[in-house]
Amino acid sequence: MTSVQARHRRSLLGALGLTAFLLLWELALRSGLLPGSLVPLPSTIPGVLAAEVADGIWFEVVMSSLTHYSVGLLLGSLLGITVGVSAALLPAVDALHAWLARLLRPIPPLAWIPFAIIWFGINPTAAAFIISIGVFWINYFASYSAVSSVDPGYDEVARAFGQGGFLARLAKVSLPAAAPGILGGLRAGLGQGWMTVVAAELFGIPGIGQRMMEASSLLATDIVVVYMLTIAGLYAAFDFLFMTLQRRLLRWQP
Repeated sequence: MTSVQARHRRSLLGALGLTAFLLLWELALRSGLLPGSLVPLPSTIPGVLAAEVADGIWFEVVMSSLTHYSVGLLLGSLLGITVGVSAALLPAVDALHAWLARLLRPIPPLAWIPFAIIWFGINPTAAAFIISIGVFWINYFASYSAVSSVDPGYDEVARAFGQGGFLARLAKVSLPAAAPGILGGLRAGLGQGWMTVVAAELFGIPGIGQRMMEASSLLATDIVVVYMLTIAGLYAAFDFLFMTLQRRLLRWQP
């Protein structure tokens, strides 16, 4: 079996598994095994999504979430990579912030919500701040580990060819060699951002999270499921685009 055939077979099995799950879910509700008042019928979800789109609600909340998700993702990724790479390459920077990193790392992003509200108020800036914290630590540790794992022999080769300066070695040795690990951290941050964005919106910031809370307070579980699937779809789209970009950037790999 060729690799292409294996991928097609895997995709087919995945589709069959999802279809079987939805059918069992539908049958369990229609037969009364599950409470219909608390769990929506899968067959009703497309109609609910269409109604949300027709009313303009879906586009409004999705664009709101995408705005502070993008800002938080960008800030957290840039800061995380910058600090992680600096700490891995500069022993003084590593020593200066080592205890601070150990102190702050265990604190979950949602624990910063009270400070986000006090500092920024209940607005998208507060949500972007919460998202950036979660994304920061993933990119920080991924970048730190990737750069620390680069073979020191590469630096020796660079010096032998006259590239002994710090910036030259950074651009031509450290970052290219660590690129797979750094990009892996960026990809993980994409998912972490979506896991944080909903929780960050639960305290009143317009977006998918707020819409889900409104729906759950009315026991409109079908609407909740619509936005759960929306998050899954958005993450899948972002992940696909990122993987396409990653393959282009790392096309030099065997």
